[in-house]
Amino acid sequence: MGLRVVGAGVGRTGTESLKEALERLLGGPCYHMFEIVKGRHGDIAVWLDAAKGTFPVWNEFLADYRAAVDWPACSFWQELSAANPEALVLLSVRDVDAWWTSVSNTIFSPMLDIGKAKIGFPDNWPDGLLEARFTPEWRTEAGAKAAFLRHNDAVRAGVPADRLLEWTPTDGWGPICAALDVPVPAEPFPHVNSTADFQALLSSL
Repeated sequence: MGLRVVGAGVGRTGTESLKEALERLLGGPCYHMFEIVKGRHGDIAVWLDAAKGTFPVWNEFLADYRAAVDWPACSFWQELSAANPEALVLLSVRDVDAWWTSVSNTIFSPMLDIGKAKIGFPDNWPDGLLEARFTPEWRTEAGAKAAFLRHNDAVRAGVPADRLLEWTPTDGWGPICAALDVPVPAEPFPHVNSTADFQALLSSL
């Protein structure tokens, strides 16, 4: 079947909320970094190989999923959108300063180094992916912010307007449902995985 939505937005742009929302709308699972955290550790080698240029057969690797958001998938938005030419490309964005505040306190924080050891991640994950497909300077404010803006601009320039949806967490259901031509659910749009939620998760490991 392939993916119906390719998430091009990087982590900490509402991607966990998007995961829940897309699963509700599409009636199937959405790939997110938490899939790896929750047990698909074998995927790490596949993503690291892809970062070096050895790609899987995407629609076989992600055959169980209807959408993919967040890192690592967003680093391969070009490849995934080419493999799924009918899919909506969804670029989740937020203000660059707010993004840096969030990411530096969560997935780019030294707390993650402690947490990933407890999870069982190798030392080069996600570092190897971020260095190859985001920026080697991902732990620095200037380097990360520049890469964030560069990434978003590349998506805007690389995806036809009729296939691209640029979305912020405050936009909620409306733009996504319109782009997918599905009814707007009656329930509120999910808002999950705040900075406090993420830090609590790391502390509980």
